[in-house]
Amino acid sequence: MTSSADTPGRRRWIVRGLIGGLLLVGIAFGVDAIVTHGHTARGAQIAEFDVGDLDAADARAVLVKLTTASHGPISVRTESGSAKLDPAALGAGFDVEATLQRLMDQPKNPWDRFLGMIGVSHSVSPVVNIDDAKFNEELDKHKGELEKAAVEGGVHFDGVRAVGDFPSQGMRIDRAAAKTSLTEHWLSGHTVDLAMEPFSPTVSAQTVQAALDGPAKNVTASNIVLAGRGEKLTLTPREVGSLVTFVPDGRGGLAPHVTSKNAKKVLGERAASTESAPVDATFSLSGGAPSVVPSTDGAKVDWRRTADTIGALSIEPDKREAKVTYKITKPKLDTKGARKLGVKEVVSEFTTGGFSGPSGENIRLVAQEVNGAVVLPGETFSLNGYTGTRGTAQGYVESGIIDHGRPSKAVGGGISQFATTLYNAAYFAGLEDAGHTEHAYYISRYPEAREATVFEGLIDLQFTNNTPYGIVIDTSWSPSDITVRMWSTKTVEVESITGPRTDPTSPTTIDVPAGDDCVPASGIPGFTASNTRIIRSLKTGAEISRHTRTVRYAPEPIVRCR
Repeated sequence: MTSSADTPGRRRWIVRGLIGGLLLVGIAFGVDAIVTHGHTARGAQIAEFDVGDLDAADARAVLVKLTTASHGPISVRTESGSAKLDPAALGAGFDVEATLQRLMDQPKNPWDRFLGMIGVSHSVSPVVNIDDAKFNEELDKHKGELEKAAVEGGVHFDGVRAVGDFPSQGMRIDRAAAKTSLTEHWLSGHTVDLAMEPFSPTVSAQTVQAALDGPAKNVTASNIVLAGRGEKLTLTPREVGSLVTFVPDGRGGLAPHVTSKNAKKVLGERAASTESAPVDATFSLSGGAPSVVPSTDGAKVDWRRTADTIGALSIEPDKREAKVTYKITKPKLDTKGARKLGVKEVVSEFTTGGFSGPSGENIRLVAQEVNGAVVLPGETFSLNGYTGTRGTAQGYVESGIIDHGRPSKAVGGGISQFATTLYNAAYFAGLEDAGHTEHAYYISRYPEAREATVFEGLIDLQFTNNTPYGIVIDTSWSPSDITVRMWSTKTVEVESITGPRTDPTSPTTIDVPAGDDCVPASGIPGFTASNTRIIRSLKTGAEISRHTRTVRYAPEPIVRCR
């Protein structure tokens, strides 16, 4: 039998034991906190990777391995089927640094810390960012494999016969739950199960039947006639049936619908003759004074609105005619704008001559293409860009060119003479040089250091209209010469000063196998030349700019055909 005196003593020992135990636990937790400082939580796992009690560098290295794994396809599964999804297409990205921070957070709950100390593992969810728009778009692409589609109520046509699409319920992916599942289980490498939810069509069977018994009967009853610009476009009942379907109207009912794509497919070729492109205002230079040739608007079929018109007409029993809807397109330069450009006088003119028959034909063609070109204030004119391809299909013929420092032949040869003429017209108009290239060796009919060559796709002639007025390029050709004029408002005077020739070099002699590819030449010495352009204000005479260009001409070789 225990005396009452022993009881308080026993209680004291029990309390002391409990306090001691708690102190030991506290000390153990304290030591663990010190030991694990700067480390990931004990027992932490991501997917099948053990990432517990690691320093930041080691943990990051493990997470980088996960990053590599995250580039592979994600296998997903639903009650209806399976698919492999591209993480990039889903907009899914594994955030290494945010995940590392989550791993470095030590458990606040003592029990969780204790479990970690005795080796019990716990799962840590990785930080995964998913772009909602891409996520939904990618899942939409796999509806056929992963979802059981509901059949929405509607009506379509088989020829001229209306066919009812009667509704039935389906199963679709629960997008919110799917996003959570992918976030948590993507990096596991295992197939991710996606939750499903039922969904019902919005249109009832009764509504489908009412459409069949009512408005659908009118759709293929007769022709639909659309009035285009200068032409009527007729849709036969069979064509109307191929275009019209009845789709949900968002209020539980059905409405006739035609897609713009299908409307264009059926009517596009017939409607093309009713369309037109906008035409810029141009300038007529006949009679010695420029006059504006008015612009015209363009018109393209507005297929979305025209499709809506067809849909609305299809259920009409009697009045089945309407107009095609067009989108009006404006020209780049309209009549009003052209009249404000200040094109009123010749501001520069330059002529070159001395070309041969084939070269003359090429010069005539390119001059004809460029004639009337309008360069707006601030715009840069490109000769190659404006003319496009200059080949046999465009009428150009073979003539002389310079190829690798010696005379040769090619289709379009001689166009450089037009380029030189155009360059000089721009030069004396005071326009800004936006890029040109001189010939490899000097050609006597061109001004020294004031000439240009072109080659399709490689060498271009460009200048910028740096005036507040429009520029109109006017060309005139004869079998012996080519002239280019610039029409605008004159604001400057241009002076050209050609410097003396320096550093002469003698031509070398080369032997070329005789044949069509060999063009004999007597050779021309090479030299260095310079040209200075001085631009002065027409109004005040003050100098605006002065620029010197120095050109090194190589000697033209003596070519012997042997």
